[in-house]
Amino acid sequence: MWGFIARKLIYNVPVYLGIILIVMLALRVQDPSLTQVSKNPSPQEIAEIRSQMGLDRPFVIQYLDLLKNVVTFNFEEESWTQGGKSVGEMLKDSIPLSLAITVPTLGLSAFFGVCIALVAAYFRGRAVDKALMIFAVLGMSISYLVYIIFGQFFGAFLPRQALGGENWPFNIEGYGPLFFGEGATPMNWVSYYMLPVIIGMIVSLGYDTRFYRAVMVEESSRDYITTAMAKGASKRKIIFVHMLKNAMIPIITRVMTTLPFLITGAVLMEIYFGIPGMGFQLIGALRALDFPVIQGFVAVLAAIFILTVIATDVLYALVDPRVRLS
Repeated sequence: MWGFIARKLIYNVPVYLGIILIVMLALRVQDPSLTQVSKNPSPQEIAEIRSQMGLDRPFVIQYLDLLKNVVTFNFEEESWTQGGKSVGEMLKDSIPLSLAITVPTLGLSAFFGVCIALVAAYFRGRAVDKALMIFAVLGMSISYLVYIIFGQFFGAFLPRQALGGENWPFNIEGYGPLFFGEGATPMNWVSYYMLPVIIGMIVSLGYDTRFYRAVMVEESSRDYITTAMAKGASKRKIIFVHMLKNAMIPIITRVMTTLPFLITGAVLMEIYFGIPGMGFQLIGALRALDFPVIQGFVAVLAAIFILTVIATDVLYALVDPRVRLS
């Protein structure tokens, strides 16, 4: 297994290098120095700003410097727009905030999605199955933004107006430290992150339920299901034991491949709730053409994506003995 992981990492090195190269080339289509100069800058002023930003160096040197920072985990380059704050400090502050939303959302949506899909498969073709699928399609048809606005209004604003701010746990916006820093407490998660998690879970349930139900229906036509039924196994045991176990590979695939997109896909959630997570910071850096922040965040997100793909293959072998890593 370790040999497989090592080979996968080696195979993905060119992919990772290519991602960073493409991002750096795409960023340099625009000149960020023009955002830092006066209204009518002279060529000398522009040259000085470019020198301060390090953009006067050859592109190859800039590329190699970024790769060196990635390899050594040294993101000490300062942001151009965050008052001298380093990229590493921004990553350290934003990653926990993003994970406080995305990881619970992923876990809860996967758990409830599988449970609902199993119930739908158990009552396949009946009123319960049809009702669950109708709600799933309706959930998929509504915009993410609508869920956020309605969630903020009915989940935070309206109850706080009716009961008073002190008597309702959910805040309309804001964030608080969870484990470190002044005022850090696990209760901050309930106040600032639980409502976004609930909204994100509701949004994901429609897609997850339909996907997992399709997986269960496909598994129900397998030969082992026919054999189990012929041996007299109950329908409940077939669905909740045999079928669920053999459906783990597509379930793992969806969960693992969804994780990187959840981190970047929580941009709307972070913006509307005022949570400075990775998506929030990355959008702000893109607007301001803050190259050090964009490059550092993309390097981390690309690494997360590649590692999740490798972890998915490893989990295949752990849950299904028919899969061999070679």
